[in-house]
Amino acid sequence: MSGKEDGVQGRPMARVSLVTIAGQWLRLGCIGFGGPPTHIALLRRLCVQERAWIDTKEFEDAIATTNLLPCPASTQLAIYCAWRLRGAAGAVLGGLCFIVPGLVLILTLSSVFLAGHPPGWVLGAAAGAGAAVPAVALNAASGLVPASWKRIGTGRVRQTRWVLYAVLGAAAAATVGAYLVLVLLACGLTEIVVRRRRGRPISSSSARAVIPAVVLHAAAVSGLGALAWVAFKVGALSYGGGFVIIPLMQHDAVATYHWMTGAQFLNAVALGQVTPGPVVQTVAVVGYAAGGVGGGLLAALIAFAPSFVFVLLGGSRFEQIRGNSAVESFLTGAGPAVTGAIAGSAIPLGLAFQHLWQIPILAGALFWFFVLRRGVVSGLLLAGAIGAALALAGLPA
Repeated sequence: MSGKEDGVQGRPMARVSLVTIAGQWLRLGCIGFGGPPTHIALLRRLCVQERAWIDTKEFEDAIATTNLLPCPASTQLAIYCAWRLRGAAGAVLGGLCFIVPGLVLILTLSSVFLAGHPPGWVLGAAAGAGAAVPAVALNAASGLVPASWKRIGTGRVRQTRWVLYAVLGAAAAATVGAYLVLVLLACGLTEIVVRRRRGRPISSSSARAVIPAVVLHAAAVSGLGALAWVAFKVGALSYGGGFVIIPLMQHDAVATYHWMTGAQFLNAVALGQVTPGPVVQTVAVVGYAAGGVGGGLLAALIAFAPSFVFVLLGGSRFEQIRGNSAVESFLTGAGPAVTGAIAGSAIPLGLAFQHLWQIPILAGALFWFFVLRRGVVSGLLLAGAIGAALALAGLPA
């Protein structure tokens, strides 16, 4: 320890070299298969258990705060941990090293799976992995239920609100994906109003803290290009994990701008799951379909920019954010809607199937995740292998 203080409750900042941050965060970016739970476990092992750079309480508080904010939580956590060690330079370097390995891999795979005339076995592997994606969505939603249910509190009225928010989110994802964000905002703001009326006063300063989040969702609809706007929504609206923006992104990429077919979008989601790093990298596949490698890089840059901004501008205020009653109330209402939306996204994803043989693979994936309790990456790889085998055996792919 150098004794230098970082301004977060006067705690001393560990002085870690940028070379060390680059090496360690690059390693995390290469081995971070499995989504947010894996990323959190790897960061905890590195920063808390092995190197003791960050104490346990601060790390847990950082997890809680990043889950309160929009943008992909595990990405923000990786950026925040690097920020704690070397400030802005560490945050930028660590975040890039965490993101880039998966981005390079997913763009490489995109060039194969979205090629004009890929081999039949590649099409089969894509269709097989895509068939498991609705099950992945349901698995992701189920993982969010316990924490969200606990947050709403006890009592029949509160739990009824939770169910209502979840149903609204699921219905929006299944039917009007383009307007899902409005439903999430409505549920969060409703919870703020309900708690204020039930004797939990929310100060004007707390209420104002929610306004930037609302403006954030509405301000960028003006002169940005279509791809930039889609990527911004993906990065800024990823409450509770990247899967929440799947219905919105599917509607934009498939129905509105016709950058890809429904089957290709299933491939994009599958690639986002089986590659290391943040699940939000799916947007790079959409960007590739829209504009090649340049489009993929642009989409990734815009989608991840909000995560860096939140940490660089707000890292020193994370504890204030976590203690903000308006933010807490908003997420208490939006959280169940997010969970419902992720589950509801399984419907449009399933409707994108092109072959009957994908249905048994979906059933097998549900068994794999919910009965055998096995991992997402292994399930998608197995489904892809089965699809490739079926294509080689002569089934249409």
